[in-house]
Amino acid sequence: MTLLRIEDLDVHYGDFQALSGVSLSVDHGGSLALVGANGAGKSTLLRTIAGAHPATGGRITLDGTGITTAPPHHRVRAGIALVPEGRRLFPSLTAEENIKVGGRAWPLDRVYDVFPLIARCRNRRAALLSGGEQQAVAIARALASGPRLLLLDEISLGLAPAVVDDLYDVLAVLRAEGTALVLVEQDLARARAAGDHLICLLEGRVVLATAAADAPLEKVISAYFGTSQ
Repeated sequence: MTLLRIEDLDVHYGDFQALSGVSLSVDHGGSLALVGANGAGKSTLLRTIAGAHPATGGRITLDGTGITTAPPHHRVRAGIALVPEGRRLFPSLTAEENIKVGGRAWPLDRVYDVFPLIARCRNRRAALLSGGEQQAVAIARALASGPRLLLLDEISLGLAPAVVDDLYDVLAVLRAEGTALVLVEQDLARARAAGDHLICLLEGRVVLATAAADAPLEKVISAYFGTSQ
């Protein structure tokens, strides 16, 4: 059953068109991986779904209800949460205080069960946390709103492989509990493993949409660099 549906989405920054006719869907509890080179429109797509940037054409629906023009706080209440690239924590607040900013739908005890490393640093200011700890806090802050759809932008960027493995283990737990995921990931192998479906964007357009299991790496790389025939 479809949770998120996007039809012919256009997005502009002034006169520049960042997304052109993008269409996709994500099922309840499903997972979609977005790949593409820098500037392909991946972050713009996530921000538009979350309501942080307006669409200039097309339609976005969540569980059949149109949200194309809904403000961000309405989308959060409807069940959408964004983990932005760069984490964007409040550096002077503790890890626990940053999580509380996201809401109270998830009790803190549950957050700490899912993220044991946060439990160990809950009273430290975000500015003093490691990159992996900061990323865990950013995800936990989004989960605090109780989302049905979690949007994740480059959560592995700049982190050690072991830390990334731990974060993706958490995402597997969330999926098992019914949370749908849309994730931007530069690591093509990890993206293919994490998503039920995979979409490659090139210059704001969908150039490849496939089941992740049916996407040979060579085909994904060809779409990524725009060399598909």
